Amino acid sequence: MLEKNLKLAEKAAHEAGIVVMSYFKTSSYDIKDKSFDNPVTTADHEANQVIKDILFKDTMTYGWLSEETVDSKERLKKDYVWVIDPIDGTKEFIEGVPQFSISIALTHNGDPIIGVIYNPATKEMFSSCKDMGTFYNQEPVKCLQSNSELTALVSRSEVKRGLWENYTKNFKKLKPVGSVAYKLGLVGAGKADIFITLRPKNEWDICAGHCIINESGGMLVDLYGKSIKYNQEITLIKPGLISGAKNYVDSILPIINT
Repeated sequence: MLEKNLKLAEKAAHEAGIVVMSYFKTSSYDIKDKSFDNPVTTADHEANQVIKDILFKDTMTYGWLSEETVDSKERLKKDYVWVIDPIDGTKEFIEGVPQFSISIALTHNGDPIIGVIYNPATKEMFSSCKDMGTFYNQEPVKCLQSNSELTALVSRSEVKRGLWENYTKNFKKLKPVGSVAYKLGLVGAGKADIFITLRPKNEWDICAGHCIINESGGMLVDLYGKSIKYNQEITLIKPGLISGAKNYVDSILPIINT
C-alpha cells in the first residue's frame, strides 16, 4: 500500500508541476491576497485540483488537508490523511524565483509516512516512504552529519526582516531560500546541513519534508525541541522549527533559545 501511494503522490506532484510551470514567468494568472502578505494564484488553485483528482482516484476514504481547500473537521476522524501544499513558496513563484515546490504528504495517526516534494522549475524530486529511505531524483540520499561548520537554510523573508542578524557568527553560512518544503528537501538530500525557521509554520508547509528528513537519518522538531504530530485541529506549529542530523539540531537549539 505504501509504495503504491508513494507512486501516486509522485505522479500527482509531477502533473501539478506541469500546470504550475505553464503559468511560471507569465502574466496569464490572477493573484489574490488570502491575508496580509499571503498571496494565492490561479496556479495554486489549479495545481490543488490536479493533485486532489489524482490522489482521490484510489484513496477516497482518506482525509484531506490542503492550504488551498476550505478545511473540514471530517479529516480529524480519519486514520490516513493527505496533507498538501500545491505551491509552497507562492511569493517566489510570483517573483519568478525558482525556489517554490509542490508538497504532498500522507499521514497515519498523525505521523508522516509518505513525503514527496517537487520543484518543477529545477526538476528536483525529493521522495520518501516510511522505513524505505529518502530519494533525490530516484537516487538514495542521507542527511549530512559530519561538518564542523554548518550552512543553514533560512527564510528569505526572515533575513529581509533582520531576524537572523544576531546569529550569523554561529554558522559558516546562512543561505536564504524560498519554499519551506524545498529547504527541507535540500537538507534531507544532503545539499545543506540544517534548516531553521524562527516563525510559525503550518502542517502543509512541513509534513512531506518531515518524512523526507526522518527517512534520510535526520530529525525535525520545534524550537523547544518537541516532536510534531499532524492532522491536528489547529494546524499552525509554533514558535518555529529546526531540522537536520540530531547532532546538528542538538548543538544549535541552545543557541536559538538564548
